[in-house]
Amino acid sequence: MYIIVDDRENVANSYVGGLVREGVSSIGFSSGEFWDWLQSASEEDLSAVDAFLVGDFDARGSLPRAVRKRSSAPIIAMSSHKMLKNTLELFEAGVDDVVHVPIHLREILARTAAISRRRLGDLPRPCETRLQVFFNGRDPEIGGRALTLPRRELRILEYMVGNHGKWITKTQIFNAVYGIFESTFDESVIESHVSKLRKKLRDRLGFDVIAARRYVGYRLDIPAREAINVPMQDLGDVGMLLNRPHAAPAAYSAGS
Repeated sequence: MYIIVDDRENVANSYVGGLVREGVSSIGFSSGEFWDWLQSASEEDLSAVDAFLVGDFDARGSLPRAVRKRSSAPIIAMSSHKMLKNTLELFEAGVDDVVHVPIHLREILARTAAISRRRLGDLPRPCETRLQVFFNGRDPEIGGRALTLPRRELRILEYMVGNHGKWITKTQIFNAVYGIFESTFDESVIESHVSKLRKKLRDRLGFDVIAARRYVGYRLDIPAREAINVPMQDLGDVGMLLNRPHAAPAAYSAGS
């Protein structure tokens, strides 16, 4: 789930609508609403946040450090002023990245994934890659062929890749896919999504990569020889950015 903080309601709503169209749950807050929410949010709610997108508002320089006390999710500042002084001030305030608007939302998704992957440290490149998962809205590929997935199933796969090898609960998946403020759907919808995704992956890969355990949840577990990776060239400018020394790939090598 993405949280957009911007005192301009129309701007926040525009980003929320765009992210939803990309299959990513999100919610917009004014700066005042966000401070209230941050103080009262539970640890479970905060764990469902993929990134905080910070727009223009007074005193936004104090937001990154306050957020970092409670969450390790990437903080990306969206700036309408392409000035070196402004950019440096935002980095000094504690943001993880600065983007200049207008910007395509898929680039924001890719940058968020890049920040998260870098925090895992450098990962060894697998000797064989069959399943490639991209974090910019693009369909995954198996054996070089695209696997077309509905946006909810794609989001679940991305979330599982980000938590490869860990047991994740149905509630965690629901919050990541539908958002912590969703009341229209019940958590049981996740069972259907995961079941369909599991079958599609099994049919294409020839083995089951999603384990399910009652009362525990689900786990994506791919052997090293079936590792997940993403070609750097497919991320364009973002991929070039990640090629700097000590930067990890923008997708997770799950089997490493």
